Amino acid sequence: MAKRILIVTNRADLHADLVAAKVASGDGRPFRLNLDEFPEHFAITLEFVGGRWEGGLSHLPSGDVLSLSDIGAVWMRKKADFSFLSGRLTPQEKAFADAEMEHILFSLLYGLDCYWMSHPVAIRGAIWKGEQLLRAARMGFGVPPSIVTNRKGDIDAFRGAVGADIVFKALSSPSLAAEKVAPGQRIAANLSTTRITEDHEELLEAVAQSPCFFQQYIAKQYELRVTVIGDQVFAAKIHSQDDPRTATDYRDFSAEILYEAEDLPPEIASRCLDFVRSYGLAYGALDLIVTPSGEYVFLENNPVGQFLFVEQLVPELDMTGALAACLVRGAAGK
Repeated sequence: MAKRILIVTNRADLHADLVAAKVASGDGRPFRLNLDEFPEHFAITLEFVGGRWEGGLSHLPSGDVLSLSDIGAVWMRKKADFSFLSGRLTPQEKAFADAEMEHILFSLLYGLDCYWMSHPVAIRGAIWKGEQLLRAARMGFGVPPSIVTNRKGDIDAFRGAVGADIVFKALSSPSLAAEKVAPGQRIAANLSTTRITEDHEELLEAVAQSPCFFQQYIAKQYELRVTVIGDQVFAAKIHSQDDPRTATDYRDFSAEILYEAEDLPPEIASRCLDFVRSYGLAYGALDLIVTPSGEYVFLENNPVGQFLFVEQLVPELDMTGALAACLVRGAAGK
């Protein structure tokens, strides 16, 4: 019998819904671990016997049982806060319970010898945007001049040195960490990449509070979202310059700009694949700029980035199918 595919995510993950359905239709056997239901809706028993861990998880509402020995592949998809039976834990009790659950969960996961998309250690090592720029430059991508500073004078000097506009970009989360605080405590939910103008001069003084990241603004012919799944490379050409709302950051989905499939030059496709593999990842979502002169400029790689919005706009890029097939093959040891 085929081994199971463990999908680690949360209840609100539509990507996981669609991929799990395709896994099941392709003779795979998914088991979904929604972290925002764990451990409340799960039973877990692990026992160290004969030099190895045995046991597994049971999903209580469905009765589905997952044995550790039956896991052939893991898709590390999305994080979520843990959920406990008691809603009356004190702050210290909740903090301790969260720490214990994280320790137990990752002790379980790190001990698995199976196919990963992708291993948590590889994901953790691949998220740092500053290191990504170094690696991309070494691998032949163009990379915009960049600066991290908490001194406005250095920002002014940087802008003068590059002789062009600059942009501010959040490195950790474009949501400004809104998901980490209660809804009533949120003061903003999103900050897109921002082209710095005279209107921002006074706001730049705020960098004294915390160092910020700035890059030279790069003129664009169009943008690319390049998604690597296993050995496959899917590229979407984004006509971001067709609307002023997406000229600096294409992620304004109120603008109906054109997305279309793009055949990358073989050397660029290979470079994207090599970049993702260099971290030990089986998945990556890269954002690139193609300049008016045809240069490919690297912006960032998202090791667990979204892909469904691209597939919905470019249906011929069947990434849900490719990812499901990759997991099924991995679980089968192929």
